[in-house]
Amino acid sequence: MRLILLTALTMIAFAANSVLNRWGVGPGHIGAVEFALIRLLAGAVTLAGLVLWLRGGWAWPGRRGRVSGVLGLASYLIGFSLAYRGLDAGTGALVLFGTVQVTMFAGALMSREPVPGRRWAGAALALGGLALIAAPGKAGLGAEGLGPMALMAVAGLGWGVYSLAGRGAADPLAATAWNFLLAVPLVLPLAVLGLQAPDAKGIALAVMSGAVTSGLGYAVWYAVLPQLGAARAAVAQLTVPVIAALGGAVLLAEAPGGRFWLAAGLVLGGVALASLPVRRRAPGP
Repeated sequence: MRLILLTALTMIAFAANSVLNRWGVGPGHIGAVEFALIRLLAGAVTLAGLVLWLRGGWAWPGRRGRVSGVLGLASYLIGFSLAYRGLDAGTGALVLFGTVQVTMFAGALMSREPVPGRRWAGAALALGGLALIAAPGKAGLGAEGLGPMALMAVAGLGWGVYSLAGRGAADPLAATAWNFLLAVPLVLPLAVLGLQAPDAKGIALAVMSGAVTSGLGYAVWYAVLPQLGAARAAVAQLTVPVIAALGGAVLLAEAPGGRFWLAAGLVLGGVALASLPVRRRAPGP
């Protein structure tokens, strides 16, 4: 029961990043880059404090994947915040989720990993869902939404690169804390160029996204991940875009339409097909 509760709280935290970002940036409470910087700083402080508390000190996690991890994280944060100037919470989360899946698939191809047919099919379904969102029409994003969608695709690419760089990390929490700290010098100059003064609500939303739904959310996720295993973790993450869409509907009055749910079925179905292991029947007598 405790594992289920912690997993549910973590998925809500991940989905809340979309809602909080849209809530702050969409109405103009804070600039997109300013939100990303405050989120990054709050997350870095929270993660650094957790590492000091849980590990009793700092240890350099090594150079392997550090540069690509930091660049990927910075790209994710900037693209994520900029995209939410024009996307609603649920659509943004779905585009992010689908792009991450396609990026991970491309990474497997580039690494010459064996790619079974169902992963090809899953990636194709996810791409089909993204194409459905972007397609013109009354229920689609329209031409004005293609720019924000492209920015969210950049965020998904960044998170995919970040995930690929962090595979096999001996201490994921410490590696994430270092990546947050090292990404600050990359994001800070962009925030200075933005020069949009945030109001108190915008700052509070960005701090909450960084310290609570990112910092604490990642810490809890890394704690429960070994108990969940890869298959159940993949299933759990399928709920994130749906939770984000529901949160956007309740808190921001952004009710998703039928096209969103159809696209969600394609993207999430593709991710499930590509991620989950196939059960093999035991040989009969």
